[in-house]
Amino acid sequence: MSDYIVTLEAGWTVKNIETVQDAIGIAVSEAGKRLNPSAKFVDVDVLNMPCPYCGREINSALVIAKTGLVGLLLSMKVFNAENPEHAEHIAKSVIGKALRDVSLTTYSIEIDTPAEGESDEK
Repeated sequence: MSDYIVTLEAGWTVKNIETVQDAIGIAVSEAGKRLNPSAKFVDVDVLNMPCPYCGREINSALVIAKTGLVGLLLSMKVFNAENPEHAEHIAKSVIGKALRDVSLTTYSIEIDTPAEGESDEK
């Protein structure tokens, strides 16, 4: 049994906004509210992607006709999973219950190794 960090990707829509920054702020806030208290241990971040022209990292957010679409990353630590697929299933179940109408896809699954000086005993 291993511990994993599972990160899921979600597209979050925000209505009646003017700017990309407003869309990002509202999306992160709304996701955080819906995850709390049942899944308050989930980290919410904005998905960054490379600019197709310059290669710099940019936020994945878009506003058209006062409607925003924001790419979010939702990360959580899954303890004692049998394998990466089991960890993914657990994360999708936990996060999916809190965000019922949000489509989730797997962004990454990493094995969690204890930091130097930490004990692996539980």
